Amino acid sequence: MINLTGRVALATGSSRGIGRACAERLADAGADVVINYITSKNAAEEVAQSIAAKGRNCYVVKADVSEKDDVESLADFIKREIGQLDIVVSNAATGGFRPLLNTSENNFRAAFNTNALSLIYLVQATYPLLQKAKGRGKVIGLSSHGAEAAIPWYGLIGASKAALESIARHITLEVGEHVNVNIVKAGLVDTDSTRRIPNSQEMFDSRSARSIVGARFLTAKDVADAVLFLSSPLSDLVQGQILTVDGGEGIHP
Repeated sequence: MINLTGRVALATGSSRGIGRACAERLADAGADVVINYITSKNAAEEVAQSIAAKGRNCYVVKADVSEKDDVESLADFIKREIGQLDIVVSNAATGGFRPLLNTSENNFRAAFNTNALSLIYLVQATYPLLQKAKGRGKVIGLSSHGAEAAIPWYGLIGASKAALESIARHITLEVGEHVNVNIVKAGLVDTDSTRRIPNSQEMFDSRSARSIVGARFLTAKDVADAVLFLSSPLSDLVQGQILTVDGGEGIHP
């Protein structure tokens, strides 16, 4: 059993979906958690109540991780109010679903700043705390198959996820002495976000044919379990890697 008692985790975009599942899973393992949101205050407070009910400390902080000043303020809050940070889960994502032919410069900047540049901002701002983490500091980013597969209307998000994976590998060269940086690449999970993908129902319906683990479908908790592993001392020698959690769907061409 993984025990993160005494550790503090920050999960960005954790008011719903996979981010919420990660925050709650880390709390289940004993960690105190900083919940980050940008628009869904009520949902974030609901997550905080769930974590507090587990007997863990929980903090709710509004911050736009695509903005350097916001990320620095978030890190300052953690340093001032908690004085410790051991785990960073970079989950917040945006981009919208649109053809690349209809994409504007603003669309591009929003997707890449939130989905990729934010990882750089987060590590820059939290590295002094992560260097003093209990055991090794842990940074985990969330990616998807869109990083290497072409999915209709997913071009901006997919490209930004590919950038995220590359950034994770390269930043490991700079912080790897003290911090593990890894990526969880998740398959299709039924969330509010994925339901907005064009033809999403067809994608969900095809899961049974592509899965290699029987009738079980991937859930947010399954993804959170992978994040939990990479947040724990069990992964101390896993560095700069991409852990795919998809029930084997990605094996298919």
